[in-house]
Amino acid sequence: MTLQEMMKTVLRHVPEALLPGTRPEQLEGPRPNIGVATPRIDGPLKVQGKARFAGEVSLDGMLYAALAHSTIARGRIAHLDVSRAEAAAGVALVMTYRNAPRLKTPQAFGQGSGVAGAALPVMQDEQIHWNGEAVAVVLAATAEQANYAATLVDVSYALEPAITDFQRAKEHAHQPESVLGESPLLEIGDAESALAKASVRVDQIYTTPRHNHNAIELHAVTVQWQDDNLVVHDATQMLNGTVSTLAQVFDLKPEQVRVLSPFVGGGFGGKGLWTHQMLAAAAAKLAGRPVRLSLSRESVYRLIGGRTLTEQRVALAANPDGTLAALIHSGVVAMTAHNSVPEQFTFPARHLYAADTMRLEQQVAEMDMLANTFMRAPGESVGTFALESALDELAEQLQLDPIELRRRIEPDKDPASGAEFSSRHLIKAYADGAKAFGWEQRAAPGTRREGEWLIGMGVATATYPYYRMPGSAARVRLAADGTAHASTAGHEMGMGTATVQAQHLADRLGLPLDRVSFEYGDSALPAGAMAGGSSQTAGTLAAVEAAVSQLLKDLLKQLPRDSGLHGCKADALVPRDGGLGRSDDASVHVPYPTLLRQLGVDHLEAKADAPAPMELMRYSMHSYGAQFCEVRVNAITGEVRVSRFLGSFDTGRILNPQTATSQFRGGIIMGIGLALTEQTEFDPRSGRIMNRSLSEYHVPVHLDVPNIEVMWTDIPDPHTPLGAHGIGEIGITGVAAAVANAIYNATGKRIRSLPITLDKLL
Repeated sequence: MTLQEMMKTVLRHVPEALLPGTRPEQLEGPRPNIGVATPRIDGPLKVQGKARFAGEVSLDGMLYAALAHSTIARGRIAHLDVSRAEAAAGVALVMTYRNAPRLKTPQAFGQGSGVAGAALPVMQDEQIHWNGEAVAVVLAATAEQANYAATLVDVSYALEPAITDFQRAKEHAHQPESVLGESPLLEIGDAESALAKASVRVDQIYTTPRHNHNAIELHAVTVQWQDDNLVVHDATQMLNGTVSTLAQVFDLKPEQVRVLSPFVGGGFGGKGLWTHQMLAAAAAKLAGRPVRLSLSRESVYRLIGGRTLTEQRVALAANPDGTLAALIHSGVVAMTAHNSVPEQFTFPARHLYAADTMRLEQQVAEMDMLANTFMRAPGESVGTFALESALDELAEQLQLDPIELRRRIEPDKDPASGAEFSSRHLIKAYADGAKAFGWEQRAAPGTRREGEWLIGMGVATATYPYYRMPGSAARVRLAADGTAHASTAGHEMGMGTATVQAQHLADRLGLPLDRVSFEYGDSALPAGAMAGGSSQTAGTLAAVEAAVSQLLKDLLKQLPRDSGLHGCKADALVPRDGGLGRSDDASVHVPYPTLLRQLGVDHLEAKADAPAPMELMRYSMHSYGAQFCEVRVNAITGEVRVSRFLGSFDTGRILNPQTATSQFRGGIIMGIGLALTEQTEFDPRSGRIMNRSLSEYHVPVHLDVPNIEVMWTDIPDPHTPLGAHGIGEIGITGVAAAVANAIYNATGKRIRSLPITLDKLL
């Protein structure tokens, strides 16, 4: 038993009152801003061009950087001549392994506090580790001069044996030490034996391809050394981790590194710490001048990891009553030896459905390639494709409606851990969604047709874990003019973080929304929650709540005896109308300016850490949803059009319906791309990505996306801050299976390999 499992076992027996959570009055009391559709407060800055992104920061004496990339997967540099590049117009210097500052090998994500893409030396020797690794950094007076000079770098290589073919790599597949802290193998009973005995079963292989990140904002960084201090303007969603890792690489104290990232133009898991930030900082140190490095789209494909491919087996065995006798989900992914992002595709199967027996196993096959990384709902997005497709196949064999099958296998506790669910209303989400979508109109496969177009409906479960990472903090400042300000080193990637936190602060202090402000995106602020794992909202809510609670306690301690609130307990305070009242005497209300005058100060400030996420140790905590899809498939050409889509979600309390709708729809759109168009073409001979541009890597465009409806249960989870769950990633989960199942319903053809392109349907 691991330490984490032991802690969970112990905490299941801890009294509820001793666990952190949401007070009943926070769930039921008046909240004039939370739950109200509110436009993003950062929206005007962005549409007016006033939001300054990392690649737009201008510093005096700044040089522009461009990269030359390797063209082999593994080997060493045999010949390197940079003389022509150095002689080109505007060039200040060319950095290679020969003159680069000595750097420590970075810690990869999961190694201590590291968040680097891989634990590999950064331009420290002649070794090449993947096709696309940077071999030279050119600094010039303009970006155009740097880009041109980078083409003049002359380099040749001595090849070494490389594994770039997944089929060959699979021959040596093995279990990783862990899958994000969980065991790579989970067995309950003898699932293979139960499968063999079953009269109704499904046993199929499902495959998903590599995917690359394509955020609108290209990865960029602007760096400057101020004596021995490093200042980094970055596009990152891992701000505090970037600080600690850069400090480790450059042998600095964390307080010597400051990272600013107030605006990020899309992240989805790819905006972490990669080699370009370290190279830019090293080049700036070498040149003694500030440096801006903005990656081209091609360089993003070469330097920034994406989702790895998966090969998954799902086997299901049914009892006569339609319950599951066995659930088997296993398979293999590609990974490097220098990072640990195993695309946890078995995680949904651990928590979604009841089964008499279960066997879940993940293996990794190591390859010489760019390290893969997290990509929106890593594991769950592709794992639900396989699991939910197999369930659709089983429902057909059982002659059951797919929703009825899921109702019969709904568990009353977590199937893998036996823990109590903190909140689960999946069946309600299915019932509400089915009614709104018109699921009763679904017909037998291949029977609905309008001219050349075959019409079908499909459904699948969406799920993503609730996370609240430890270590977040916040500072709250209350001013004599009746305004309040909260700050934390978080991120705003367009998901509405700043807006929701401002709504929360306003309600928590009883202030109008226009009297509060929220500051973020600077490592000089209290350590913030990472924008990943759909965890930032919960982490920041908990930190701001802790800071507000501390501020109110401090205020009460200092109040003079003649104050109407003297002697009041913190839990008896009622924030309203720009001040504080008493729950036991409605006639008492003191405005904040009066309170601060009574204290003789012009402001009051408090900083606090969020409480440890103990709720995660006791409960099985997840978000859920039901994805409904209607497709039209051309019987002649095989063209697929998603004609209608509805997502019905159970994600706790919805804090801002306007930003939530955008998040859900964005995830669904990305899921449609996952299902129908997206695929990274990887050359197994050379390890080269071949379609490294948006003209060849096909993301959904307007004509690919129908009207998307979203709805939710809006039932608060009593064990989370404000009853909310993260919603950034659940939208993509289940979508690919819903599309695939709808295509089967339309055509009678079952496609088990993504993306579902027309050639697979002809």
